[in-house]
Amino acid sequence: MTHSQRTFDLACLRLLHLADSALPIGALAHSFGLESLADAGLLAPATVPDLLRGYIEEAGVMESVFCRAALRLAEEFSAERWIEINQRLDARKPGRESRAGSAALGNNLLSLALAVGESRVLKEALLAAREAKSPVHHSPAFGLVAGTLGIDEDRSALAYLHQSLAGLVSACQRLLPIGQTEAARTLWNLKPAIIAAAERSRTQGIDEVCCFTPLLDWGAMEHPALATRLFIS
Repeated sequence: MTHSQRTFDLACLRLLHLADSALPIGALAHSFGLESLADAGLLAPATVPDLLRGYIEEAGVMESVFCRAALRLAEEFSAERWIEINQRLDARKPGRESRAGSAALGNNLLSLALAVGESRVLKEALLAAREAKSPVHHSPAFGLVAGTLGIDEDRSALAYLHQSLAGLVSACQRLLPIGQTEAARTLWNLKPAIIAAAERSRTQGIDEVCCFTPLLDWGAMEHPALATRLFIS
């Protein structure tokens, strides 16, 4: 095996590690509005696949665009552009709890990546966000970390979307009577939708991409009013 092949294989393994839904960044504590929908009777096992497909087709494309934009900063980092990417994404998240959840995951991911491996770019990114008091959202953080590993945009976008969807499927399992087999089937069947969303994100930029997920946005906004809460968001 050549040195370049070993380097590529190592980067791929690290990407798999970062895309693991069990990565200790707090993802399991967030439902991003799903808990409110389940509480209101608007989410049932039979409707989960369609809801998650809609999420990927809307929010998935948007998050992929921001993931790609941040990844491009890995070669020539610009603190100004980094802050702009995160603040533009922040403005596209109307639900306060989902917005805060995304920012918590992004900050935790950057901190974890720095804890397991030294990176000047990631250190500058975390410092710039703190100095500007700017959020660090999950998808840009994922893209920037993947970029420092030398992973290309398409693989990074696919990995981000897959782990995000896996997290939502896991949340549905804890909220609804969905077994392991059905959860695996749901995630398996949605992989083509993940690919389609990643492909659509290639041709859009952070200035024009948009997202329309009113039901999930309402769920996020309603979450603080729930009498009993299993998730932070």
